[in-house]
Amino acid sequence: MIANDLVFDTAKTLMEKAAIEIPQDYHEGLKRAAKSEEGDLSSFVLQAMLDNYEAAKQDRSAMCGDTGVPRWFVKLGNEAQLEGGMVALEAALRRATAQATFDVPLRPNRVHPLWRTDHNNNVGIGAPEIEYGFEPEGDWIDLISVHKGGLFGSDYRMLFPSDGMQGIKRFYLDSLMAFGKRGLACQPAIIGIGLGGSKDICMTLGKRASVLRTVGSKNSDPRIAALEDELTALGNSIGMGAMGFVGSNMVIDCNIEVGYCHTGGMPMSVHAFCLSSRRAVARIWPDGRVEYRTDPDWFTPYQRRETVDWHPLREAAE
Repeated sequence: MIANDLVFDTAKTLMEKAAIEIPQDYHEGLKRAAKSEEGDLSSFVLQAMLDNYEAAKQDRSAMCGDTGVPRWFVKLGNEAQLEGGMVALEAALRRATAQATFDVPLRPNRVHPLWRTDHNNNVGIGAPEIEYGFEPEGDWIDLISVHKGGLFGSDYRMLFPSDGMQGIKRFYLDSLMAFGKRGLACQPAIIGIGLGGSKDICMTLGKRASVLRTVGSKNSDPRIAALEDELTALGNSIGMGAMGFVGSNMVIDCNIEVGYCHTGGMPMSVHAFCLSSRRAVARIWPDGRVEYRTDPDWFTPYQRRETVDWHPLREAAE
């Protein structure tokens, strides 16, 4: 059984790691962008950010003054057992969020939408968000801490089948132009695209694609993987670079996730993770072991299953 105190301690550590230590996959992508960027201001911003990451790591300070809104993704193996159950798990994650807000420190960004009540700890009604996934085997749990900008950098449009691939590309470019020209996101960024599902699921798919996929990862459908490459290149062809300045590196990577949708529509969402791509992951085992990493490994074959029942051998063959 996984001890509740271990969940709390691990979650608190993850909050710190996510705020301070840039994931290696994104760091390498940013360094590649800095080497190829020709825009003067964009080059300056990229190098300044790379220097800032090193300073944050050395000083153990948050890499960005705006630490976004902390959120949690939890994946459980089917045989996982938690001390106190799921209510205790959520309480541990809320306590860890509050404690890390004070310890790191993180900017307390969460307020009531009407009364602007601020508990000064990033915890409140529906905050932090906790989303769940499950795997058929395993007695472990994965905790994933993500600090994502909470104001802009997301858009949604209900497309229709007749819009086709050109409609997808048009909305994608419209979104990137708005993000850059209006200062709605901090580029260059990992872009996540959700295609399909209902409106809320479409938004969830795109957000998860932006924050739970690593740079260089590919969708398991080769046709979607090819579209990811095409949209990455397309996004970098519009003449914008870091923070919307003139340049050629607006998109570090483009990730696409899909869900089955109503036959009459083709919903699409576009999300930008930010220049400080803040995520950290830990797997907790019932024997007390904790393994830290930066790849969430969220989109497994089970998460993308199409069949009614789960038959791993058949899914692999298909």
